[in-house]
Amino acid sequence: MDSIYLDNAATTQVRDEVVDTMVSVLKSNYGNASSTHGFGRSSKSIIESCRKRIASHFNASASEIVFTSGGTEADNLVLKSAVKDLNVTHIITSKIEHHAVLHTVEQLEMDHKIKVSYVTILSDGTIDYNHLETLLESTEKTLVSLMHINNEIGTILNLQKVADLCTSKDALFHTDSVQSVGHYHLDLKTIPIDFLAASAHKFHGPKGIGFVFMRKNSGLKSLIHGGMQERGVRAGTESIHDIVGLDASLALSYQNLEAEMTHVKALKTYFIQQLKSSIEGVKFNGSCSDSDKSTYTLVNVCLPVSEANAPMFLFQLDLKGIACSKGSACQSGSAKGSHVLRQILSEEDLKKPSIRFSFSIYNTKEEIDTVVETLQILVSTSAP
Repeated sequence: MDSIYLDNAATTQVRDEVVDTMVSVLKSNYGNASSTHGFGRSSKSIIESCRKRIASHFNASASEIVFTSGGTEADNLVLKSAVKDLNVTHIITSKIEHHAVLHTVEQLEMDHKIKVSYVTILSDGTIDYNHLETLLESTEKTLVSLMHINNEIGTILNLQKVADLCTSKDALFHTDSVQSVGHYHLDLKTIPIDFLAASAHKFHGPKGIGFVFMRKNSGLKSLIHGGMQERGVRAGTESIHDIVGLDASLALSYQNLEAEMTHVKALKTYFIQQLKSSIEGVKFNGSCSDSDKSTYTLVNVCLPVSEANAPMFLFQLDLKGIACSKGSACQSGSAKGSHVLRQILSEEDLKKPSIRFSFSIYNTKEEIDTVVETLQILVSTSAP
């Protein structure tokens, strides 16, 4: 049985070119970048070249890029240092953020007694910008933390609008851009974002490596203490092959962005069309079926299946060789269900299976046909 992978929002297949580049570095450039001999200097030079190229994609300075183990560490670094080192006493976020943000904010609220405000989420999964503006009237030192693209329903935040609003209110702006970096162009000279998180495995790079963009002279300090790597902001011996993999995968993503976006967007559009014509009563959560309001990389579908059959639906797809998910892989197995969908769905729809299908350059139209046919059969035998 051929497997079909439609869980690219969780992680992506690493490009062959990226693997080859990483293997070459593993074999030839094994010096510690902190060592002063030739092997160390060679590794240091590779890292700094990667940092400079990565920064160039965002119209940023190399000094504003700090390598991390991924998006979760990047989010933690920004949020915790903002409270500890930048005297932030008020964080504005939303209840549909990734748990890397939500759980960190909850911990900061307990440990440091900061004020936390949650911006209202509308029924289509977008934030209420008027409510955000009201929350920003606070006189306290404020940080806004809102993700660019929601990892479960694909809703796109208007970064320019939020960044300009934060600037006008003298608030700091952090965005988790894990689902958008490598898929959309972001000009950080034009958009006044203070902090941004990214992770390589979301754009066909290796797991365990990401970066945080930190606006120059932001004042953020280290979360991990030890050596003076990453200009003293992130201690620990650098993983050179992973950094090279991040650099290579990001470069290839932006080099091929238009053609690959066209391919993936066509798959999503076709998938939606086929579902609408094949399954009566299918619903699309949030604004994921609206190409102007959501990312081209994913669809979150609510299927007309009985409450009794809903818990096993994802398992049945897996048995058919179709890999997809209920939402974030970080909460896989949770009995609580999706915290994102709880904010936008009715109690009735929450009882039905909502499945996230996320696409990549390696998916085909033929795979979509197989998935739709399989869904049609499973729904017909599991309907209320």
